[in-house]
Amino acid sequence: MDDNEEEQYPQNTPVNGKYYEWQLSVGHQWLKIENDHVIETHYCHPGAKGISINTSHGVVFIDFDTLQANNPGIKVQRLSFLPRGQTEDIGWYFRDDQLWCEYGTQGSNTLSSSVSSRDVEQQFTTNPQGTFRFTVGHTPYLIDFSTMTQRNLITGLQRRLRRRPKLSSNTGAVSLTSALPTTSSSQTGVVGYRWEFMGVGEQWTEYQAHICSFDSAAIERQYQLNKQGTLNFKINRYSYTLDFSGMYQVNNKFGTRRSVRRTPIYGVQHNISSGPQAQWQFLDMDGSWKDYSKGICSTSSQEIEFQYKLNPSGTMTFSTRNFSYELSFSAMTQRNLRTGTTRTVRRLNQ
Repeated sequence: MDDNEEEQYPQNTPVNGKYYEWQLSVGHQWLKIENDHVIETHYCHPGAKGISINTSHGVVFIDFDTLQANNPGIKVQRLSFLPRGQTEDIGWYFRDDQLWCEYGTQGSNTLSSSVSSRDVEQQFTTNPQGTFRFTVGHTPYLIDFSTMTQRNLITGLQRRLRRRPKLSSNTGAVSLTSALPTTSSSQTGVVGYRWEFMGVGEQWTEYQAHICSFDSAAIERQYQLNKQGTLNFKINRYSYTLDFSGMYQVNNKFGTRRSVRRTPIYGVQHNISSGPQAQWQFLDMDGSWKDYSKGICSTSSQEIEFQYKLNPSGTMTFSTRNFSYELSFSAMTQRNLRTGTTRTVRRLNQ
């Protein structure tokens, strides 16, 4: 970053009401990423390896561990604009046998660490390429910041580390308003929550009613009843317990644990006076046009319209009881991700 860019973004100036900004560089110019709250929400979770985003240069995958893009010639960075004298709330996590666990908390198979994220961050700030020694019970460990690993000094066992910011209350909806028409009387906000578990290959998988006995909406209702409680459910012949306080699920037969996350879904909440809204439809196999609605699939015309306004040339995914689909705004088609069947989509201005 050159001197002019530093003057443009002084360290004590918030950007769009938040204190971070994700940018991509194509050539020698750094460009901000619109609606980067989506990236930030994923980045703050230690289990997330990265995220794919749609850009004018195609799909770009951002690796959260290296903060690099997989596309040649494209760079990525995350800037932080904190008021002078303030520091970012950082979490340090180690990967135990089953979960990413924060220092100072109890892992799935380990005792509570004798150090906290704050302790590790202080050592890291002092010497980002150094080491840090601590104990758990009577067992000594060594953290190596240069390799982002933790080593048991008795057994030699190594575990991976991740350093991520904590999700703050102003991570989200503020920046969404810039993607909407200034003449609109719409309001952006949280319209729901998505519940996901860490599946095979460290991929986040949403709870679906046709796979699990609960979907995101049903889990959210149970969570609101008791945020420190548990929820029992089934997937095929196995039973599981979801622990809201620990944010993990456990297989009741084998004891296998998987991380769970709850992320907000941002959408448009229209005022009564906002006027007619666009209607989204797909051409069904019988030749008739069908509306997208919550009764048929996991999305609605309102949510599709919001995603369309964010990126008219992008894509979005949704599901029905039996299948998952990808909706392409540029091609105006929906594609069944299992069978490959494609159907025409249209947008009606009412």
